[in-house]
Amino acid sequence: MRRTLSVVVPCYNEESSLKECLKRLLSIADESLALEVIVVDDCSGDQSAKIALEMAAQNPSILLVRHQVNRGKGAALRTGFEKATGDYVAIHDADMEYDPADLKKIAAVLDEGGCDVVFGSRFLENKGGGKGYFVHRNANRFLTFASNLFTGLRLTDMETCYKVFRLDVLRKLDLREERFGIEPEMTAKVARLGVRVKEVPVSYNARTYSEGKKIGLKDGFRALYCIVKYAF
Repeated sequence: MRRTLSVVVPCYNEESSLKECLKRLLSIADESLALEVIVVDDCSGDQSAKIALEMAAQNPSILLVRHQVNRGKGAALRTGFEKATGDYVAIHDADMEYDPADLKKIAAVLDEGGCDVVFGSRFLENKGGGKGYFVHRNANRFLTFASNLFTGLRLTDMETCYKVFRLDVLRKLDLREERFGIEPEMTAKVARLGVRVKEVPVSYNARTYSEGKKIGLKDGFRALYCIVKYAF
């Protein structure tokens, strides 16, 4: 039976990579996997929304939703989640740090029926987590350790973009964070539901600040706050 994967793409000033990102996403669809690609433009100041609109006109699998003010990644994800109708729902950033071919592998893991949520780890089996800034790598490891301490999960990469949910599980999370704090919030609320969580290795190609990387020190402190906040 063909299943549908809804992929939410939060987008803020990604005109340099968005078109290629969407092309790569669309390429993973086949006779067993249909795609629903939901691009949420978070009030970009560049041509991102125009690019997404042009591609949506060419492919009915793409839906563009626009925020009238910039609200943050968490808000963009929540908007996209509300629109999702697929069997599974995934997150895919528009910066091309991740390979969408891994989403196909994750969907197959969910098809096997042994889990409800899959985290794509950049550190499991060293599939690319070693790339990128030293500070980011170690901050991620610390936040993952702290998250595991409060949730009881045994993750290697809590901050991964690739979190894929069964739709019925996602609907139970009641997410509230506006920015990058949504990553530990999702993790904590998944743990509190007591659903089955699995990690699989994924590829990763980190980009630099000059290429548009947006997460910073302030977001790291917010993530730590959210780990504690949503654990209770």
